[in-house]
Amino acid sequence: MSTRKHYWLMKTEPTDFSIDTLEKVGREPWTGVRNYQARNFMRQMKAGDEVFVYHSNCEVPGIYGIGEVVGTPYPDPTQFNKKSKYFDPKSTQEQPRWDLVDIGYVRHLKRLLSLTEIREHRDALGEEFALTRTGSRLSVLPVTAAQWKLLLALEKK
Repeated sequence: MSTRKHYWLMKTEPTDFSIDTLEKVGREPWTGVRNYQARNFMRQMKAGDEVFVYHSNCEVPGIYGIGEVVGTPYPDPTQFNKKSKYFDPKSTQEQPRWDLVDIGYVRHLKRLLSLTEIREHRDALGEEFALTRTGSRLSVLPVTAAQWKLLLALEKK
C-alpha cells in the first residue's frame, strides 16, 4: 500500500455539519455516505490524507476549510441504527455495506473558495476534477496534488 499522502474533497451541508462545527469538536466521524463510489473513495483514505471541507446546498457553496483523515476507515454505525436517517436494513454487523473515516480539524481557509470561482479555473483543474464536471454529485471526491496546490493558491488571491 502506498504511503503517499492523498487529497480529497468532502461535501457537507452546513446545516448538518460545518467546518465551524469541526473546529469546535476537533474530530468527527464522517457518517451518512450512501453512495458506493463515494464509499469506495473513503475506503482508500488513510491517516494523514488532507481533505477540503466543501459546503453544499447553501447560499454560497464552496470550500470553507481543511480537515485531515485521522485513522482508518471503519463501518458506519448509523447503518445499523433503525432510528437514524442513514439506517440500511440490508447492512448487518457481519457484512456492513457502509464505511466512514474520522476527520480532524486543520483550519478554515483564509477566504471562501466559491464554486463559481472554482469553475473559473476549470481548464487549469482539468477535466478529471469531478467537482466541476457536469452531473457529478458525489459527496467524496479525489483531488490530485496539482489540483490541491492550485486551489490553495487561489486562497491567497
